[in-house]
Amino acid sequence: MSRLVLVVALLTALVAPPAAGAAAPRTSFNDLEKSVMCVSCNVPLNIAESPQADRTRAQIRTLQAQGLSKQQILDRLVDIYGPNVLAQPKAQGFNAVAYAVPVGAVLALVVLGMVLLPRWRRTRGDDPPDDPPPGPAVSPADERRLDAELARFGG
Repeated sequence: MSRLVLVVALLTALVAPPAAGAAAPRTSFNDLEKSVMCVSCNVPLNIAESPQADRTRAQIRTLQAQGLSKQQILDRLVDIYGPNVLAQPKAQGFNAVAYAVPVGAVLALVVLGMVLLPRWRRTRGDDPPDDPPPGPAVSPADERRLDAELARFGG
């Protein structure tokens, strides 16, 4: 009976979802630095060199030490500094244009290529003809002179 209880307990432990207190996957400091802008320099935090950038880095390290996830840390920074602290804008409102314009440009180029490529292929006339065009007619006198020259040079 005790073996059966032990097997059931092990299977339950393997199948049960992880506990809520289990450690969430941590994000690296470098990853966070690339996702955040320095609010005074307007450059990514990983290349910013200002006192404000140093304070933001210290805040990120403090929030990481508290065990917060990347999204939680980014949300806290947005609460403190506003949405301009994010290196990648959220796809809402006017910021959606930052995502829509490149996609629209690529689609427009594809459609333009589909329309113009068949036209260009039809109008290209630079395929060489099968036979070269005939040259000017050679007179009988020129033919005799050519034959004589060829005979003289051994041809």
